[in-house]
Amino acid sequence: MSDFAELILEGKSYKLPIVVGTEDEKAIDISSLRAESGFITLDSGYKNTGATTSAITYLDGEEGILSYRGYPIEELAEKSSFIEVSYLLIYGSLPTAAELDAFSKRIKRHMLVNEDMRKILDGFPSAAHPMGILSALVSSLTAFYPESLKSNQTKDEMDLSMIRLMAKLSTIAAWSFKNSNGQRINYPKNKLDYCSNFLHMMFSDPTEDYEVNPVVVDALNKLLILHADHEQNCSTSTVRLVGSAHASLYSSVSAGISALWGPLHGGANQAVIEMLEQIKADGGDSKKFIAKAKDKNDPFRLMGFGHRVYKNFDPRAKIIKKTADDVLSALGIKDPILNIAKELEQAALTDPYFIERKLYPNVDFYSGIIYRALGIPTEMFTVMFALGRLPGWIAQWKEMREQKEPIGRPRQIYVGENTRKYVPIEER
Repeated sequence: MSDFAELILEGKSYKLPIVVGTEDEKAIDISSLRAESGFITLDSGYKNTGATTSAITYLDGEEGILSYRGYPIEELAEKSSFIEVSYLLIYGSLPTAAELDAFSKRIKRHMLVNEDMRKILDGFPSAAHPMGILSALVSSLTAFYPESLKSNQTKDEMDLSMIRLMAKLSTIAAWSFKNSNGQRINYPKNKLDYCSNFLHMMFSDPTEDYEVNPVVVDALNKLLILHADHEQNCSTSTVRLVGSAHASLYSSVSAGISALWGPLHGGANQAVIEMLEQIKADGGDSKKFIAKAKDKNDPFRLMGFGHRVYKNFDPRAKIIKKTADDVLSALGIKDPILNIAKELEQAALTDPYFIERKLYPNVDFYSGIIYRALGIPTEMFTVMFALGRLPGWIAQWKEMREQKEPIGRPRQIYVGENTRKYVPIEER
């Protein structure tokens, strides 16, 4: 294969370098095109545009492959913990036992948040959406740690910002949940691991000790691992774009949280539960809604089936399906909503209509089921997504800064009015 692609514009030839990734992904480097020819490319939504080179996550939607730093997601979900995967994403390699212990202890030491942050939290009404609270409180960390605003942070200063955010987001997320319920907040306990600590802060009654179910802890670890990074999606690209202006890590991740809040991005698992509630309210006949989904003239769509990236089975769904079964069995959940979900799942896995179109249940389908079973309300689902995605956002921000990437500045094709003469208001 040639090292260049040839582009002919208005009779003139331009040679554009071809870039090949380590997994044989191919791209045409157009960074010099505008300067040499005056042309730009138009790619609405950046669906075919590579904004960066990255060594963090590899995703092949056609083959259903997802790996972090070269490690298959299946192996990480089976053998690793969320904290270990976070270390892998942020620092680039699996930690030794000593490195993992030190990383975990550093996070535990920083899980408490400044008490003044409670004053900000108390300013939100109990009806405030937890994602709005999460975004605002993460952004407010710049006020408590103004050194994070320095554009020329040292490596150690950047590292401390990353550790603080890894630690404090779980506390802030749990507090946003407690605020929405009008309940007293719980403080973290250093004796607990990361996931157990989060569950304690979410569900513990301050008057008694909270016993963490190991099946639930395992499920939460897997869910967070599966959401930890997913290449250059909307929120991750937002974090990198905001960070390219040398905005602080806290400001950049706050922007990512807001992007994730959009229903087209982070709200898919919430949409699954809302769909199941709709089916239940209609009488609970799953077959009726399966037929509606098959009817091209019916606007109803099954939520949580198929994926805009994966054209095969979502590899994360294969992993989390078993976890969903384990959680439902361990907790003895009897919920008509979840029964409807199992009926839809069975239809999607056996009905030729869904099989031919590769409309398999995706990770959002199963994560919504698990979160509901754990007693997490639907408006907290996206917060849980953000908690899992955090190490990926941190790793992407860190990589962008270390690669000294330029400030993001997309171009456009102007389609407005041509030059017009100003008309005084009395003549209009």
